[in-house]
Amino acid sequence: MKLSILDYGFIAVFFSIVLGIGIYVSKKSGKNSSEYFLSGKTMPWWLLGLSMVATTFSTDTPNLVTDLVRNNGVSGNWGWWCFLITGMLTVFVYAKLWRKSNVNTDLEFYELRYGGKPASFLRKFRAVYLGVIFNVITMSAVTLAAIKIGGIMLGLEPWETVVGAGLITVTFSALGGFKGVVYTDFLLFFVAMAGAIGAAYYLVNLPEVGGIHAVMANENVKDKLSILPDFSNTEMVITLLVIPLAVQWWSSWYPGGEPGGGGYIAQRMLAAKNENHAIGATFFFNIMHYALRPWPWIVVALASLVVYPDIASISAAFPDVPADKLGHDLAYSAMLTKLPSGLLGLVLASLIAAYMSTISTQLNWGSSYIVFDFYKQQINPNATEKRLVAVGRFSTVILMVFSAILALLMQNAMQIFDMLLLFGAGTGLIFILRWFWWRINAWTEISAMFASGILSISLKATPLGAFFFAPETGWLPEWGEIPFVMVITTLIWLVATFITPPESNMVLYSFYKKIQPGGPGWAKVVAEAKEDGVVIDKGEKWSVPQGILAMLLGVVLIYTIMFATGHWIYGHTTSALILTGIAAVSGFLLIKAWGKMKDNIL
Repeated sequence: MKLSILDYGFIAVFFSIVLGIGIYVSKKSGKNSSEYFLSGKTMPWWLLGLSMVATTFSTDTPNLVTDLVRNNGVSGNWGWWCFLITGMLTVFVYAKLWRKSNVNTDLEFYELRYGGKPASFLRKFRAVYLGVIFNVITMSAVTLAAIKIGGIMLGLEPWETVVGAGLITVTFSALGGFKGVVYTDFLLFFVAMAGAIGAAYYLVNLPEVGGIHAVMANENVKDKLSILPDFSNTEMVITLLVIPLAVQWWSSWYPGGEPGGGGYIAQRMLAAKNENHAIGATFFFNIMHYALRPWPWIVVALASLVVYPDIASISAAFPDVPADKLGHDLAYSAMLTKLPSGLLGLVLASLIAAYMSTISTQLNWGSSYIVFDFYKQQINPNATEKRLVAVGRFSTVILMVFSAILALLMQNAMQIFDMLLLFGAGTGLIFILRWFWWRINAWTEISAMFASGILSISLKATPLGAFFFAPETGWLPEWGEIPFVMVITTLIWLVATFITPPESNMVLYSFYKKIQPGGPGWAKVVAEAKEDGVVIDKGEKWSVPQGILAMLLGVVLIYTIMFATGHWIYGHTTSALILTGIAAVSGFLLIKAWGKMKDNIL
């Protein structure tokens, strides 16, 4: 594919602005570790919300959505749409709790909630487990998508894409820290959205595609349009809808969709000015992430089934793509090669923006774990602020190198998504309960973490998986993997919880006094504190019931907006109007419920 001078101009201006922002904020970001990783905890809700959206707008996401749509139809997206429930709980229940904790990372929370050596071990181990291992896997998935885009659209070798895209990203990330990431995310969001929408509109109207109505009438597309799975196909309903909505959203830990909040979402909540700004940021993120942003990718994925109905047609059109990189996820990049000059440059800039936003966030977040939760805790407790920033910048570079190497060895984004979901199965409920049940202890999390990890590796990397699960010789259907790991892991951590001693009263009193979680799960602790003459309850009204009501209304609001958007695109006017009306009513009720929780959210 040949780029015009206009295309190169778009990309050059974009790179220049991003690097300029990184250099501009580097001096202030390097003042101390709080500035470098949390921007001094002074960020407004709208900037943090845009940053969250931009971060999850990664290069692998359109590829993943395309893979899901081409294999399972639009309804295949319920595998990640289900995490909206988690997101709404974070908005209306957990955001204010995280901001109250006033920690620097969500792993620092462990030594606030738990005590002694188990808490210290858990914090340090997860700093490596999440900050390095999981983080590198996630970034490698994003880089793999960049490799496929570079190969299809520009004819680049994998190493050329990795070096070119990675070098600029790691430079501004290491220089600018969190402030540089958030400021550039503001730009990256608008560039990425413009590119995605522009590409969808142009590609669906190509002569060989014929417009949205021609797409919908195409034999390859007809059975893939429904937002809900075919209810006559029991296995598909269980796989695509029942398991995600009944089990997956609360039982699985997944980056960006952590039950109870966590990861880079928690990092942004911790960087907010106050509790209200933390709530506003996460609510804005969930609306954009689930309700509106997926549709440009879905439209392109459906159009790709007209032009490239199978993998063989993609291979024939792009014979130079290595066999180990071929897959349905390549269809998105293949469609983008048909864009005209100018729009092509904008879309390429948007894909670069998506890549840089996600990678820069992952680098800064992972580096914060290494600095605060491992280096400062384990190696150099007396490190100066200057040294902590230096370690942060060094670890940023190392994480980038590891993820680039792993990306060169991988093949398919869907494989990574499935593995991460399975790896976290059974742990999600703990991240919800630890805020509201005093009996959860450090051994609960340690046992769950090891159980889910060992089970997942055993099922994916040993003959055990083939022994238990179809289609090889297994006894259980494939969709049973996540419930299987969830049930076994949950049983293990429940046993571990009750055979190990609870946290000391000193730890529990201190946690309750700072966070004020409230509810029946802490009644025993509050009563014991009163008997001991310790005042830990400040008399705050327990807001969780109202928060759950707001969460349910928020879920209805966003899902109906998402459904309505799809029906407007399909041209189903009547159903679109009905869904829009339901969204308006649920939005009105949500405002009232939200108002009872907070006098002024923003």
